[in-house]
Amino acid sequence: MRLNIPDMSQLNELNAVSPIDGRYSRHTKDLRLYFSEQALIRYRVLIEIEYFIALVEWPLPPLHSFDRGLFKDLRKVYEDFSEEDAIKIKDTEKITNHDVKAVEYFIKDEFDRLKISEFKEFIHFGLTSQDINNTATPLLLKEGIKDLYYPLANEIIDVLRFKADEWKNIPMLARTHGQAASPTLLGKELMVFVERLVVQLNQLLSLPYSAKFGGATGNFNAHSVAFPSIDWVDFSNDFVDNKLGLSRSQFTTQIEHYDNLAAIFDVLKRINTILIDLDRDIWTYVSMDYFKQKIKEGEVGSSAMPHKVNPIDFENSEGNLGLANALFEHMSAKLPISRLQRDLTDSTVLRNIGVPLGHTFIAFRSLLKGFSKLLINKEKIQLDLDNNWAVLAEAIQTVLRGIGYPNPYEALKDLTRTNEKITKETLSVFIDGLDIDKDIKIRLKELSPEKYTGIELF
Repeated sequence: MRLNIPDMSQLNELNAVSPIDGRYSRHTKDLRLYFSEQALIRYRVLIEIEYFIALVEWPLPPLHSFDRGLFKDLRKVYEDFSEEDAIKIKDTEKITNHDVKAVEYFIKDEFDRLKISEFKEFIHFGLTSQDINNTATPLLLKEGIKDLYYPLANEIIDVLRFKADEWKNIPMLARTHGQAASPTLLGKELMVFVERLVVQLNQLLSLPYSAKFGGATGNFNAHSVAFPSIDWVDFSNDFVDNKLGLSRSQFTTQIEHYDNLAAIFDVLKRINTILIDLDRDIWTYVSMDYFKQKIKEGEVGSSAMPHKVNPIDFENSEGNLGLANALFEHMSAKLPISRLQRDLTDSTVLRNIGVPLGHTFIAFRSLLKGFSKLLINKEKIQLDLDNNWAVLAEAIQTVLRGIGYPNPYEALKDLTRTNEKITKETLSVFIDGLDIDKDIKIRLKELSPEKYTGIELF
């Protein structure tokens, strides 16, 4: 059947191929400030202009006469960078078939506008395109992580801490291997995830954002021929480390080796993996009726079963975290590998950094939404405790071990590993039959599943 295809030349939420820019764009639109094509171009312009300013400040002899009062005007080129500017550069790229060269020509036009044309050949002086790309990309990632990722990740941690404190005194039957196990506290179980997330965020904070800056093959060949008296290594270290706030790799090919970038993606992936674990645990608690969910007027859980309120937020979060991790995994495995001094396979991969972050942000916000709808079902949690007195076998046999009672584990094993339900009365009769002091019998009979939760850890 032939379809009548409408005009979709103007991108919107309905015709976007990726749900990141379509269905879920409300969750990801802020990422465009750092990870869109326009953002990448703006960061390239920033690097080129700051490099020129650094040459003036070093100073490079031919730039002694440059009026430093114009630095503010130069910086406004990237500070006020507009969509129209990006379109102009893209139009030039159609001619040059080279994205960074198009940026260079754009800045040269700005030099003409500012009437400083005599200095414009020092734009992109001695550089290759990767000196720009391999500083622009880690810089936009660093700033995007700082401005957008950390606040959202910390919001999740704050919500988990709050809920952990709210539920810190709620005893709950634990499940190991899916079977009833020694009871725990619901709040402590959330603190497990808080600790894991904090550790990984601290690792992320400790990782440097490495950059390459050294000419065509990393040796400052052109720089050293043009101005052999300049210490170009010292200059570049100062520019990258102090001016840009990155960490310059000292020995590179034409491109950054991306090892630290891979490490960043690996940490982001681990954080996502921890949250997948959380999503699945909460989903399971919902399925066990430990949690109910707030009902919103007009919402439908199932097109066929009117009673259902599905844990869709945690499912959405899990799915998007999986997608993000598949891409982070590819990036961390692929980027550190390049044929000899350079191949272009990194370029298209780096342009997709925003995609796994987009799925990550969708997942984070879905998880937060899911937590905002949870209602604790204390009655069901208590019912499970009341139906599982057998979990006290661990406590009883451990006390018996401590007083030297013979074969306590085996005695409790014989009692509990039957098809008969173990009740409070079952254990009371067993304790009465033990040849132990009366005060120990009294202490053992005072045990209950809801009281057997160990030490309060926070």
